[in-house]
This record gives sequence, structure tokens and C-alpha cells, in this order.
Amino acid sequence: MEGPDARPEKFAEPAFALAFARIENWFFTNAGFFPEDGWLLKNVDRMRHIPCWIAQGRFDVVTPIASAWALHRAWPEAKLDIVGDAGHASSEPGIVDSLVRATDWALNA
Repeated sequence: MEGPDARPEKFAEPAFALAFARIENWFFTNAGFFPEDGWLLKNVDRMRHIPCWIAQGRFDVVTPIASAWALHRAWPEAKLDIVGDAGHASSEPGIVDSLVRATDWALNA
């Protein structure tokens, strides 16, 4: 099984890399904007009525597959799509495909 392709060329552009780093730092500095660790899992009953599609890259080391599996176990109504040749980036072809399928699915949910 092959892993995901290398990062897109835009990550080598200093302006893009700086902007991306600022956004990532803001997100992580604020703990993902959740009030406490585990908040999503603790509050899944508040969201259970919302259709959900979890697109998870098999090679994602930012958000490991165990996180997606824990969310799916707590929210079994959610669709879990493990993308075998992807990591974390939404720009990876397998993740793009999953997100497009999620959008099509949501139209009928």
C-alpha cells in the first residue's frame, strides 16, 4: 500500500507557508476552540441528529485513526470513510473524493 503524495508545491511558497503556520498555530494554541479535552465525544448526543460523514486518512498522523474510530463508536449513525491512500490534507485526491461523496450523500440525508 502506498502512502499519500508529497505536499503540494504551494507549501514551498514563503507567503503561503507563513499564513498556513499562523492559522495552524492559532488553532492549536486555542485547543481547537473546544472548552475541554474530549468535549466532542462527551457532547455527541447534542449532535446525533445532524448527518455526519467522517473522512479519515489512513496515514493521518495529525489526527490519528483512533480518534475517528472513537468518534464513530460514540456516534454510530455517522458514516466513517477510511481513505487508504491519504494523510491529513484536504487537498489529497482520496480525501477530496471522500468529501465530494460526503457532499452528495448530505444532499439526500
